Amino acid sequence: MAEQVTKAAPRVKAPGGEMSVREAGKKGGDTVRERYGSGFYEAIGRKGGQATRERHGAQFYEAIGQKGGRVVKDKYGSDFYEEIGHKGGQKVKQLIAEAKKNLSGESAAAKNGAAENGSAEKSKTLA
Repeated sequence: MAEQVTKAAPRVKAPGGEMSVREAGKKGGDTVRERYGSGFYEAIGRKGGQATRERHGAQFYEAIGQKGGRVVKDKYGSDFYEEIGHKGGQKVKQLIAEAKKNLSGESAAAKNGAAENGSAEKSKTLA
């Protein structure tokens, strides 16, 4: 299927220097983020999701997920899912390896610290 690409017409500012709708929206969003913090968006998103679930039911999310999946499949092909699944698996593998490395480094440092403390204790008792 052919990929559709749409370009927005270049925006020319009005002579009075008025903002475009996009610029006004960004400015408002930045102001809200500064005032309430980025967690505010998470909270209102969660509330909106709960209201949608109550209004339409949990099956609604399944239906829109399948609809979105079909659109992605039509646009990128089924191999796309294999590719992103592989990338995700590689990322998980990397994160697990890093976590194991950090844990082994921490436990080695703890053992060294305990050994140093133990020998210091023995030195004090011998003196």
